[in-house]
Formats: sequence, structure tokens, C-alpha cells
Amino acid sequence: MICSSCRAALRAAPRRTVATPRSLSTATAATSSRALARTSQLSSSSLRPVAPLTTSRPYSSATPPPPPPRQRQGAEAEAQAIEVDEDPLPAMTPTEASIAAVLSEALDPTFVLVQDVSGGCGSMYAIQVASRAFRGQTLLKQQRMVNAALGDRVKEWHGVQIRTVVPADDE
Repeated sequence: MICSSCRAALRAAPRRTVATPRSLSTATAATSSRALARTSQLSSSSLRPVAPLTTSRPYSSATPPPPPPRQRQGAEAEAQAIEVDEDPLPAMTPTEASIAAVLSEALDPTFVLVQDVSGGCGSMYAIQVASRAFRGQTLLKQQRMVNAALGDRVKEWHGVQIRTVVPADDE
């Protein structure tokens, strides 16, 4: 099942001809000399142009990242550099942040990152979680814990990519 945005994109995409085994066997038979003589009699009016195979369409509705901060002098510049280095991850959208908040309440993670990988329509998310609660659990159990924390929210999505990590002891 795909979301309505993805379905609309597929409908808008140009149609392509797919080679079937039958059409391939017909193409092989067309290489005989008699068949080649018949094809040379085709007129240019009987041929139709082929649509371009690729089109460039921006589907993302995500906001672009903010411009880099302007250069400052002295201690103020060092403080600004430290602030930038502490948070190298992109800012999350409100929906991504709400998903991260749900996971934070349930799993007490040391790290959580939620990204909309559906191009902005909110139908597929990539989730990375590092939590001490995963220690001693199998990978399948860890991902079930994430699914349980998300509850019915997952049923509204087309797909989800979950990456779980057990943090080191010193974190």
C-alpha cells in the first residue's frame, strides 16, 4: 500500500514500454532477411516519438537548512564554533520531533534521530535509537520495543526503517 502522494507521483510519471518474453521472441524473428526487407518499407509517419525516460521533479516539502552563521571575531567566534560543533545533526520537523519525544519517554535513549525519508509527505521514516534498555536484548526484541513505543502511529505509515544501538558503558 502506498500513500496518496506517492500514488499521484506514479500516475504523473511517463509510461514506459516493458520488454516481455513474447516481444523479445518477436524481435528475434524480425532479424530474418525477409522481415528486414519489410521493415525498410516503414514510413516515418508510422513511427511515434519516445517520451524521455527521466524527469526532474522536486518532491520534498522539507524546509531547507538555515544559512551558516556569519563570521564573528575573538571569544564570541570561539563560543559560536563550539555551539555549532555540539549539534551537527539537522533540525527535526515538528512531526519528527513528536515521534522522537514518544521514543524518548518510552526508551530513555542516549541518542534518537528521526528523519522523514518519504520526500516530505510523512509516509516513511528512518529512526535511529541508542538506549541502555536494549542491553542484553536481541535485535528483533529491540526493534519490537521501538514498535511498541510507537504504537498505532506506525499503521499510518507506508514504511519505517529502524536502527537500534546499545550505547557503550561510559555514555
